[in-house]
Amino acid sequence: MKAVCWQGAKQVEVERVPDPQILNATDAIIKISSTAICGSDLHLYDGFIPEMQKGDILGHEFMGEVMEVGPDVKNLKIGDRVVVPFAIGCGHCFFCERKEYSFCDNSNPDSTMADQVYGHSGAGMFGYSHLFGGFAGGQAEYARVPFANVGPLVVPPGVEDEKLLFLSDIFPTGYMAALNCNIQFGDTIAVWGCGPVGLFAIQSAYLLGAERVIAIDRIPERLAMAERVCKAEVLNYEECDVLDELRIKTGGRGPDSCIDAVGMEAHGTNFYSRYEKTKAAIHLATDRPVALREAIQACRKGGTISIPGVYGGFLDKMPMGAAFAKGLTFKMGQTHVQKYMPALLDMILSGGIDPSFLITHNLDLNDAPEAYKLFQEKKDSCIKVIMKNH
Repeated sequence: MKAVCWQGAKQVEVERVPDPQILNATDAIIKISSTAICGSDLHLYDGFIPEMQKGDILGHEFMGEVMEVGPDVKNLKIGDRVVVPFAIGCGHCFFCERKEYSFCDNSNPDSTMADQVYGHSGAGMFGYSHLFGGFAGGQAEYARVPFANVGPLVVPPGVEDEKLLFLSDIFPTGYMAALNCNIQFGDTIAVWGCGPVGLFAIQSAYLLGAERVIAIDRIPERLAMAERVCKAEVLNYEECDVLDELRIKTGGRGPDSCIDAVGMEAHGTNFYSRYEKTKAAIHLATDRPVALREAIQACRKGGTISIPGVYGGFLDKMPMGAAFAKGLTFKMGQTHVQKYMPALLDMILSGGIDPSFLITHNLDLNDAPEAYKLFQEKKDSCIKVIMKNH
């Protein structure tokens, strides 16, 4: 089969690799109809996530048709159309029973490495390094899905992939980010980053009762989409002092909650941002927490910092004194996608939201090297790339 394979930093290639096989009784084989490049895939592309190996198959946002099931898979049948969540949950450990699927104790076969790095391993994830299990990803013609009794969501025929694909990750991720804010009716929410997750966080904040959402970015087309489609007030951080503007817009109090939808590769305009970019470039730092630092400084006293943006290691010069003095609550982590998929699917089917609004490029899987470069460099007004097998 064809698959998008990691070759090194800023190098991906479409290669011929062996077709996946059923290995365990709870496996399923999916013929992939659509897949996407996620913002967190760029952390792999840029070389910031450890334990990638040459030839690893990328991709954790995918959907398709069930072609084969193991003998213990009872909830799926051949021919079912499914969306696959990016985090793999076993369904029966302490965390899965609490519907905290991204914390699964059993789905990461390489958990010793993650235990050493993070204290405890989270779930295995598709296409996201051997730190998270080394599972082949979904930017391919076929994928093996472990624990298929728990993960894939059967979706109805007749609804185009473009409306359903993002149930695999970014729609639930934006929704959980807003949910973590404990939004009360009338709240003002600030969102750093108007990429796909940030845009879904904006829409989700309004769905959950926010009165205002203020979105921060520098890319004109992203800011335009946040304002025009998602109805946010927007700030271009290259053209204003974000902290001053947020104080003015909130009457001096600050946003009730702040969402960092950027993560480890944030950009900025001040000295610290340039300093951190240099340190990361020469491998003296793992993360550039520009957006997170600003969110902490901006948030009102007693507010919440919600972090769907991925961080990989250790953060320098964080204003923990400000976080302590203001009594901030932090909520973060990989998304428990399986928990939210059914309700969000109902929302799509009822017409409450059409997630396809953010797709700017619909390409063939063979175009993956160009697609990664396009997305990483934000060329041609690129906000979200999906790829199909033709």
